[in-house]
Amino acid sequence: MLPEANQIPGFLFFDHVAVSVRPGKLESHVRAYEAMGFREVHRQEMLGSDQVREVLLQIGDGPNLLQLLEPLSPQSPVAKQMEKNGGRGGLAHVALRVSDIHKAFDYMRQNGFNVIDAAPRAGSRGTTIFFVHPKTTEAAQFGYLIEVVEEGKHA
Repeated sequence: MLPEANQIPGFLFFDHVAVSVRPGKLESHVRAYEAMGFREVHRQEMLGSDQVREVLLQIGDGPNLLQLLEPLSPQSPVAKQMEKNGGRGGLAHVALRVSDIHKAFDYMRQNGFNVIDAAPRAGSRGTTIFFVHPKTTEAAQFGYLIEVVEEGKHA
């Protein structure tokens, strides 16, 4: 019998789904989601290697969020992903919440996952994160980027 998903490597739930938006279109997307009942819970510019402006939106009282990402420069990984997609926005990544980021990082590397980051690093809103490549493992290529998130380590 396989272990529960929340035991190894400590997955708890979907943290957020990230959607990229074209430069200059972030506010119109925020307004459209607000018209559907979402509310803004966080906004931040992530500089460094990320080069994005993010807005986190929540609907209801659940823990699952929608993250809108607007690239701030052509060097942003989000801008590069959009360029590969014909300049369109869309699904950027799916984020999974874990209880222990270091345990999850070590487990995934030891079990053949194609981890992009050399180590867990600071994310937005006080989180610690790392990314897994769309070519997830040698046997399974999910085709989308995965972010692994632990809440509150850098708050």
